[in-house]
Amino acid sequence: MTRLSDNMEKPARLLSSRLYQKRRQVEVVLNRSVLAWKEIEKSKRRSSGTSSVSETALSHAVQVCEIVAVCKTKDDDPDSTETRRSRKKAKQLSQLYPHAFTVSHVRRTRQHQWRCSDVTFHCANQGLCEQWIQLINEQLSLLSNRPKSLLVYINPYGGKQRGKRIYEQKVASLFRRACISADVIVTERANHARDHLKTEANLDKYDGVVCVGGDGMFSEILHGLVTRTQMDNGVDLNQPDTELVPCSLRIGIIPAGSTDCICFATVGTNDPVTSALHIIVGDSQPMDVCSVHHNDVFLRYSVSLLGYGFYGDVLTDSERKRWLGPARYDLSGVKTFLSHNYYEGTISFLPAENNTGTPRDKLQCRSGCCVCQHRPSSKDNNQWEMSEEKEKSDEDGSGGWSVIRGKFIAINAASMSCACPRSPKGLSPSAHLADGTTDLILVRKCSRLDFFRHLLRHTNKDDQFDHSFVEVHRVRKFRFQPRHHELASLEDLSESPKKTGFSPICSAQTTCDYSTAHSSWTCDGELLPHAAIQVSVQCQLIRLFARGIEEQQQQQQQQCVFEDPCTLWALEPSTH
Repeated sequence: MTRLSDNMEKPARLLSSRLYQKRRQVEVVLNRSVLAWKEIEKSKRRSSGTSSVSETALSHAVQVCEIVAVCKTKDDDPDSTETRRSRKKAKQLSQLYPHAFTVSHVRRTRQHQWRCSDVTFHCANQGLCEQWIQLINEQLSLLSNRPKSLLVYINPYGGKQRGKRIYEQKVASLFRRACISADVIVTERANHARDHLKTEANLDKYDGVVCVGGDGMFSEILHGLVTRTQMDNGVDLNQPDTELVPCSLRIGIIPAGSTDCICFATVGTNDPVTSALHIIVGDSQPMDVCSVHHNDVFLRYSVSLLGYGFYGDVLTDSERKRWLGPARYDLSGVKTFLSHNYYEGTISFLPAENNTGTPRDKLQCRSGCCVCQHRPSSKDNNQWEMSEEKEKSDEDGSGGWSVIRGKFIAINAASMSCACPRSPKGLSPSAHLADGTTDLILVRKCSRLDFFRHLLRHTNKDDQFDHSFVEVHRVRKFRFQPRHHELASLEDLSESPKKTGFSPICSAQTTCDYSTAHSSWTCDGELLPHAAIQVSVQCQLIRLFARGIEEQQQQQQQQCVFEDPCTLWALEPSTH
């Protein structure tokens, strides 16, 4: 055993020992960023009768920041999968080396999934065993981003009503292993979590808020936490141009709903264990939030999709068929597609500056995204003044507002890719989570066949924006005004019918109802009561317990498995 001082030349080994792991002798090394071990293979030289240590064995390592916990190993129960001979050898090892400690750590598996794996090291000396446990725990205690106390809300009704079971069977034990205390509230009604966060919860005692449910449950947490933060800071929510105060508490999502798009877009999979491990290691992913207003009155927040026209009509129709369960979305989607409605209106928007990229640059938002690391300056925010003089086409490139009038089948604002298992790329594959923008997608009036081709491209690798009737803009702010508010007479209405397909708007010109001339906005799965809205992107208003979707190369690097032992033992301390 070797204890090395901290003032040695980097990389400083905090502790190095020869231990046993799976009945094989290994050399174990700990520095401030990595716990590493390699098998010691002895090859006998017949001529001299001596032995030497082989340097060909694989070296393994786990980042300290991805260690879940370390503890003294209890007496293991016999493993039914082991043979009698293996159990005998294990018993002999336990007798020779009776003291052991187990390190629980993150292990990456397929499709961005994480699992908690254990590695157990045996040694003969109790003092050495306790020294390893103490030193690893000391390094874990230095990770200030890790939560120690959480407020957990469980939706027992969402999805297939599995939220409570998922938490108890898959998540609670992991939190206990990581020494995280959790106050659990099982919601009893709609908006229970939102109202509790806004008024009753003592947020000072927690390091984060966790929701067990789907996108609807996340929306409750979002609205409760953001509203509480603004109230505590005296911010008027009804002022569209007000810059909101970022939330100090992070939000964790344990997916257990019928739709889990937020979790999928920030982690890469809808897996409760993976999400729980992201919470335990204290990951932090900033996220933009859109604030939606109508005539200077606050309506809702959005983090994923604002949709008018097609998606608004799908949700409106599906609300009448809730008894069908999730199948109602498919039925309403087909019905809305066949109806092929279009709507007239005016969309005004403030384009984002060039250094945020474009919606068609094929630069996807991934863990450590360089686009999201560039936050907009205060100079950019000062351009968000809405006046009639500024609402003109941006002909001189001065960075002013742009205005588009037309007939639209769909108007969508995607603040993230909106990827999901059905649409792996999402509505806007290059949308970013935390760049202070939203991708405004305008689908103009077109044939039913052309619109079908556009929808079909959401399920394959083709560019869904590569159509003459589709345009997309990266914006910081926009507003929409439906056509019927601008009409001066019924004669104007008759010149521009708002629907095509199976039924006219009305049977006679003199009995037209303006309510049929516009669609509804869907805001993250909830219908808005008004069609005329103002939307502002609040940059990095919240943070999630996530790190973004890791690329395959990033996952391989995080595995820390090195074939060259010299490289492993010379690891520099990480700054992660």
